[in-house]
Amino acid sequence: MTDPKPRKLRSRVTTDGLDRVPHRAFYRGQGLDDDAISRPMIGVMSTAGETSPCNANLGDQAAHAYRGVQEAGGTPREFTTISVSDGFSMNHQGMKNSLMSREVIADSIELVMRGHAYDGLVGYGGCDKNLPAIIMAMVRLNAPSVFVYGGSTLPGQYKGKTISILDAYEGAGAVMTGELSQSELDEMERAAMPTVGACPGQFTANTMGMVSEVLGIAPLGSSLIPAVYSERAALGRRAGKLVMQILQNGGPLPRELITRESIENACAIVAATGGSTNAGMHLSAIAHEAGIKFTMDDVGAVFERTPLIGNLRPGGQYYALDVHRLGGVAMIAKELIASGHMHGQTLTLTGQTLAEAVADAPAPDGEVIFPVANARDSSGGVIVLKGNLAPQGAFIKVAGLKTRVHEGPARVFESEEECMAAIRKRDYAEGDVIIIRNEGPKGGPGMREMLGPTAVIYGQGMGEKVALVTDGRFSGATRGMCIGYLSPEAGDGGPLALVETGDLIRIDTLEARAIDLLVDEATLDKRRAALAARPPRRLAGVHEKYAAQVQSAYYGAVTHSGAAEWPMDGLDDE
Repeated sequence: MTDPKPRKLRSRVTTDGLDRVPHRAFYRGQGLDDDAISRPMIGVMSTAGETSPCNANLGDQAAHAYRGVQEAGGTPREFTTISVSDGFSMNHQGMKNSLMSREVIADSIELVMRGHAYDGLVGYGGCDKNLPAIIMAMVRLNAPSVFVYGGSTLPGQYKGKTISILDAYEGAGAVMTGELSQSELDEMERAAMPTVGACPGQFTANTMGMVSEVLGIAPLGSSLIPAVYSERAALGRRAGKLVMQILQNGGPLPRELITRESIENACAIVAATGGSTNAGMHLSAIAHEAGIKFTMDDVGAVFERTPLIGNLRPGGQYYALDVHRLGGVAMIAKELIASGHMHGQTLTLTGQTLAEAVADAPAPDGEVIFPVANARDSSGGVIVLKGNLAPQGAFIKVAGLKTRVHEGPARVFESEEECMAAIRKRDYAEGDVIIIRNEGPKGGPGMREMLGPTAVIYGQGMGEKVALVTDGRFSGATRGMCIGYLSPEAGDGGPLALVETGDLIRIDTLEARAIDLLVDEATLDKRRAALAARPPRRLAGVHEKYAAQVQSAYYGAVTHSGAAEWPMDGLDDE
């Protein structure tokens, strides 16, 4: 039960008292008067900037939340932080900075909020890593908070077909095989992303947008509104007013929203919609901020028991826009609560339970979202595999996957670049198990995403004729027999480091849920003893700090001990 009393204002430590004259002078230097200084100080942050189309209009959206805070009696304080785009960092060394940015974004928000003692936070994100990062910061701070995902681009149109950025990625592979002309790919490139916003399929951004709603930390109905729709103005004002209501009326704080049950709900919506494999790792990290141990095993258990009911790209046919038109996240949550696959008693920002909040949602349409009774698969669109090659586990997206068992010889590459050179030359064979190692959180460092290799392989017509296994990550747009996040990673002593080209590997995503290296233990013991330590690398900068601190993907690739406290000179809520 939440406390009905107004919350004490942390910002008073910067505004009240004789020795706070300089602080008030700084506020006056920003144009604030006595009335504005006396009000609650609310951070309105975004990752606005020109780093990607995902973030391009977040400043405009956040301006509406700014006005909402003012209308509700608060004093908004705008600030921004970084965002690293997977789209631009893909398939080169820059991708090492993407997952690292999740921690830097969360840390930067914490620093501003603590340093300035703001009373609440409205946070806007729009790209793969800044969505979980902002939620992580909110849970870490445990101040009144409202998260808003900035929405996706409208899907493109090419020769009468609806397309997305994934078609452009895979088109590059099709040009290499002669299945598509360069001029056709040029046209597709110009049509794939017609507006600002994140990728329109059920890739990482839209997956985490849905997650934010069922966690209860985002307004229900907010995440699937396209980035360019005018209704986002009203949504922003509502978010600004909502954070003030939480502050003034004792509404739920992030750690009242982020519970084991709500994390399980988030896992369920990922599985039910065939969402991004990245989400499993992000959910472990969000739970970690609340002091909840939620590992890849816990994620996998929910994935296993949740049916796949979404027919969404890349494992299906439809886009976030189609789900929005039908009833949004509420429609899916209502169906999963009714079937017992989601907890209805978890809280939302308004103080309602999730079941209460989705009670009026429509039923699934049966084509974009199926009813549970007619699910596409009895388990989720993302599953966890274990075996002697992944003792802690690995993720694979099985939504839309036709080939569910694969056995073949390993083709080992020590980096993504080495692998891509072979793929461009089509220097691999049907049946191969392509191994890309030393790309884990520590080994990379930074755990690069492998959409480049997987999309080109798919475009070359080999998407389910080979398997790709890595201790790196995959994009939410990845499809095919692609297994990633292998834990423990090669760079941290994992068995992936022992694989040699020609070794047989068996992958079973059906009954066994296993990935095994078919080499006898005696041979592996000899390899283990002979394995030379990787030569030390001089990293420096953020890479050095990250490699020294980051934990396994099994734990969410987190970098601190979790559940930070915020002592504020006796001003914490009683």
